[in-house]
Amino acid sequence: MINNFDNIRILVFVLFFFSTFFTARGQELYELPEPPVETKWTSFENPNAEKGAGAKENKGAKGHAFDRFKGGESIDLINIEGSGVIQRIWLTINDRSPETLRALKIQMFWDGEEKPAVSVPLGDFFGIGLGQKVPFESKFFSDPEGRSFNCSLPMPFKKAAHIRIKNDLDSTANPVTLFYDVNFVQKQREQEELLYFHAYWSRDPKTQLQKDFVILPRINGKGRFLGTNIGVVTGEKYEDTWWGEGEVKIYLDGDSEYPSLVGSGTEDYVGTAYGQGTYDHMHQGSLIADPKAGAFAFYRYHVPDPVYFYDDIKVTIQQIGGAPKKKVKEMITKGAELIPVSIDHGKGFTKLLELSDSPDLDDPDLPDGWTNFYRRDDVSATAYFYLNKPTNELPALPEPGKRIKDLPELN
Repeated sequence: MINNFDNIRILVFVLFFFSTFFTARGQELYELPEPPVETKWTSFENPNAEKGAGAKENKGAKGHAFDRFKGGESIDLINIEGSGVIQRIWLTINDRSPETLRALKIQMFWDGEEKPAVSVPLGDFFGIGLGQKVPFESKFFSDPEGRSFNCSLPMPFKKAAHIRIKNDLDSTANPVTLFYDVNFVQKQREQEELLYFHAYWSRDPKTQLQKDFVILPRINGKGRFLGTNIGVVTGEKYEDTWWGEGEVKIYLDGDSEYPSLVGSGTEDYVGTAYGQGTYDHMHQGSLIADPKAGAFAFYRYHVPDPVYFYDDIKVTIQQIGGAPKKKVKEMITKGAELIPVSIDHGKGFTKLLELSDSPDLDDPDLPDGWTNFYRRDDVSATAYFYLNKPTNELPALPEPGKRIKDLPELN
């Protein structure tokens, strides 16, 4: 039985805990850092973030809020020397069609490097696959009403920072109107090892059977994998069967044939279960789930569950779907490319690939039940990570035709 003395002890502990907790959190908001730390913004009204040099045009009365750039041209969002941290990027454009969001690319260069650490289609970079726009909010990205692009990922640099948007649309297309601002602080930085922000985008319009889609090819170095957003357009011959049985695999620090980290299915990786609708949470979400169009876009960010690496990392996702055994046999008859993987028959899990490299579902000894199978879909993904180098050796961004081709029309 708890007596009054015990109650007092519990109350003191609770008050002490919350006092300490909120004091520690509040210090980041009300305490000034040691100078010199300069708050700066770049925009068309002050592209070089110079002190006392903003809003000079039109006598200070909104003289240069936006600019236009046509196919083949680029615009710098920031191009400065010195050290600091980019803390927020906001922008919007007048043409937010899927083709434009895939044709425009955002590139980031750190410390004067010629090869970008980031080279990703604009729409995909800001958190939504398939070049789509919907309202959402996540830990790193947000779009309050489906018309803007916000990024709050911190991006530190030692010597220089350069972010630009390149217009890869055909030169005869209408110019794109851009509004933007980049918010950052400049400060002296000691020469300690720094983790630089990187992002990588890739697409395979028809994945190979039994070959995992590579979200992030193997990279060497130290850092942290932040997560990914993925877009899937399902193959027509699989009709409306479930596509998301594939497991995410993360190979860490010397893993070769088998990974250290593996999940239990695609929808499980993004925090839901037994199928996948639409939702947007801080660290996981599914922003597009359109079975009629066969289009799905989803994300997972490893903030509460950090993924560190000290030598190397590689991230993949299996291309596996599932359906009742009878349905899978029908699809095979209609010419769908697939390889049966396993059967869940309620009393156990029959691992078909341990029985044969080419399982035959007509085998009378096989049970009836939910049948998982390798399949081929159109998959694209953006991977976000920090690395202890300002550049990387990842493949270049594909040319715009390969990024834009066969984008889905949503219902």
